[in-house]
Amino acid sequence: MKPGLHLSIILLAAAPLAGLWPVHAQLIGHGGPVRAIAVSADGKAVLSGSFDTAAIRWSLASESAEQVLRFHADAVNAVAFLDATRMATAGADGRIAIWAAGRQQPEKVFEGHTGPIVALAVSPDASTLASASWDRSVRLWSLPDGTSRVLEGHAQNINGVAFAPDGRSLVSVGYDQTARIWRLTDGSSEIVALPAPLNAVAIAPDGEIVTGAADGQMRMMTAEGKESGNVVAGATPIVALAISQDGALIAAAGIGGSVAIVDRKERSVLRTLVGPRMPVWSVAFLPDGVTLLTGGADGKIGRWNALTGLAVGSNLLGTPADPLAGYAGDRGAEIFRACIACHTLSDKEVQRAGPTLAGLYGRKIASLPGYRFSDALKEMDIVWTPETVARLFEIGPNAYTPGTKMPEQHIGSAEDRRALTDFLARATGK
Repeated sequence: MKPGLHLSIILLAAAPLAGLWPVHAQLIGHGGPVRAIAVSADGKAVLSGSFDTAAIRWSLASESAEQVLRFHADAVNAVAFLDATRMATAGADGRIAIWAAGRQQPEKVFEGHTGPIVALAVSPDASTLASASWDRSVRLWSLPDGTSRVLEGHAQNINGVAFAPDGRSLVSVGYDQTARIWRLTDGSSEIVALPAPLNAVAIAPDGEIVTGAADGQMRMMTAEGKESGNVVAGATPIVALAISQDGALIAAAGIGGSVAIVDRKERSVLRTLVGPRMPVWSVAFLPDGVTLLTGGADGKIGRWNALTGLAVGSNLLGTPADPLAGYAGDRGAEIFRACIACHTLSDKEVQRAGPTLAGLYGRKIASLPGYRFSDALKEMDIVWTPETVARLFEIGPNAYTPGTKMPEQHIGSAEDRRALTDFLARATGK
């Protein structure tokens, strides 16, 4: 959850139900909440970033995950398509990775931020990438050569950034309750003070600026920063905004699980999609201006008709719905269930936050190819066996493998530890 969001508001009831999240029409493959979504210009591909440290490029035509991008050491908070074949991902590790379709490693890495990066924006001519960070700065990166320019002035975390349609100005918003309209010719800015902390910003094709705030309200302003409208989207903080390509609709995602669909011209809420009271972290429209993508705390990406509230498409599965379905009644499998958010049992599944456990026994710690392990683990002389796995959960990961990013957890019962290690022998050796 973003530091600075009004936590007391989260407990308020969501808006009355106008639609329910269905179990279909979802892209499923991330091992953690989906923090960011971007759509390619032609609407055929989707890029998502997650708290599981991975980004996934999806094909909507084949309904599958085409590419898993693993580089960041922490949550992937922002993603963007640069053109038809290149993408950008940015994360809580303060780095930006530039990717080419089909490549397993970034072609470029931009470094300079000293805090988490939480938003990206691409200039209209695709020459510049803007990044917003909790280090209270915006950086402008030249995509051809990687040089950067720093814009500073916000007093607290910057949560959103967007380019004006003409590319001559940039808007950033932050928890300091200000929106800044930066003139890119000289780096000066117009400061607009607003009544609540700001978590998101989007700019319509005609240049109107829309901000999303911690009080659940969207506030509109002209390109010059003059107030032009206000819409109450919900009772909980807005954490993501998207505007349809034709500028007609706005989607405002709330931390309470709701997404308000707003008629921008009429300044009215057309429909509210309400989920299971879990945050919806990201929203994006397809080029048709009607299909909406949502990413939330359940790790899934939903597709919707924004006008009707109905789900669109079929099940798009990156991983099986329940990888333990074939182990019903197995005590070890039930103990392992707490681990499936981060680990797969097969190397055929889409990789999650942690390394796959396929072929675990007999493997040296931090030796699996293609996974980014911490330096501390690479120095350890541990080979995974039933005994070492049991010891890991007896004394806890922090004590047994100092420097790990694995959540601290213990299995106090020797019988349960044996059930788990026996299960892993059966399930990971296939």
